[in-house]
Amino acid sequence: MSNTYAPVADISDFEKIVRYHAIKKSRHVTPSESLHPVSLWMWPVRGKIIDSYSAVNKGINIAGRQGEAIFAAASGKVVYSGHGLRGYGNLIIIKHNSLYLSAYAHCRLVLVKEGEWVKQGQKIAEMGSTGSNKTMLHFEIRRMGKPINPLSLF
Repeated sequence: MSNTYAPVADISDFEKIVRYHAIKKSRHVTPSESLHPVSLWMWPVRGKIIDSYSAVNKGINIAGRQGEAIFAAASGKVVYSGHGLRGYGNLIIIKHNSLYLSAYAHCRLVLVKEGEWVKQGQKIAEMGSTGSNKTMLHFEIRRMGKPINPLSLF
């Protein structure tokens, strides 16, 4: 298991953003979307899983090549797009409905902006190594703000 992700204090800035968008901003998803959970998730990138979901790594790490396309795992609204969170590099968070968020970290190039709606399978970024010591995608899915193992949905 890699030590790429170490907890940052009691509650990280990432956790604060996730909680804010999972709870406070659920009104920004249209009512028809908030009623329907995501029924089918798409794999965001091809590659080998190099770090599994755990208490420390709240997602999965998928190896790849610099510049490889990263796709939205499901349709939704981009609620965060930036590099202000330590340990995640360039990060995208997509809110899919009132239950689910997905996060894509260490992007070399981000192709979407906050407030933008994306479709499942849309190219949203390119794989990189920002905030990491290796090229990979750190991929998380949150249900009601709490991390879940992405592999449980595929």
